[in-house]
Amino acid sequence: MSRIKNAFADGKALIAFLMAGDPTPEDSVRFVLAMEKAGADLIEIGVPFSDPVADGPVIMAADQRALAGGINLKSVLDEVQEIRKTSDIPLVLLTYFNPVFVYGAERFFEDCRKAGADGVIIPDLPFEEQGDVRPYADRCGVDMIQLVAPTSKERIQRIARAASGFIYLVSSMGVTGMRDGMQGDLKETLRQIRQVSNVPAAVGFGIHTEEQAALFASEADGVITGSAVVDIIARHGKSADDELSDYIKKMKKAVR
Repeated sequence: MSRIKNAFADGKALIAFLMAGDPTPEDSVRFVLAMEKAGADLIEIGVPFSDPVADGPVIMAADQRALAGGINLKSVLDEVQEIRKTSDIPLVLLTYFNPVFVYGAERFFEDCRKAGADGVIIPDLPFEEQGDVRPYADRCGVDMIQLVAPTSKERIQRIARAASGFIYLVSSMGVTGMRDGMQGDLKETLRQIRQVSNVPAAVGFGIHTEEQAALFASEADGVITGSAVVDIIARHGKSADDELSDYIKKMKKAVR
């Protein structure tokens, strides 16, 4: 069983996002391990980018902090390697396509495999445009996580059929950030996915309270929390460990 499948093996999964190198690579590694210990089942690690079009102000600020600290794609892969020295928690990189293009797609997926990354999310690379890079991912055993948004409609089942790892259900239109509610019909989207795929589906974008986590976990296979984690790190910096652990424990309890 792959590490990503393991994340969903014992019930509903809690997935947490943080930005690599914020405030330092050493802190990022420690925060990942702290969140794992607190109950996170899978960690998404953000690759900082100068023009993160899908991100709201909280994550954009983290992008800028990480970039100012000299973090790049190579140093993110170094963080993954460091985490792998002591942990088998599933790790998924969230990156825009430009860093992958500059790095070289074939080299990128090979280095993901070597470092121990289990999957990759590229939010600005639509499903229909993945043909040039998907073969590299498949050959290296790295899952390309597919996104399904409220506007996907007739594309839902095509995306789901090709999905591996897990499917990222975008809860609402717009950019990342803490918000209430979900646009679209989650039950109907999940019904369509489950008609054609057994790949787990997790809901993200805007989930930051225990009530939201419980609500979405009652339908989906997992929930993703990002901006709230990044906000805790922004407020507490190097001393964020305890706050992160407390938050993850509460969210995991709600997901269960």
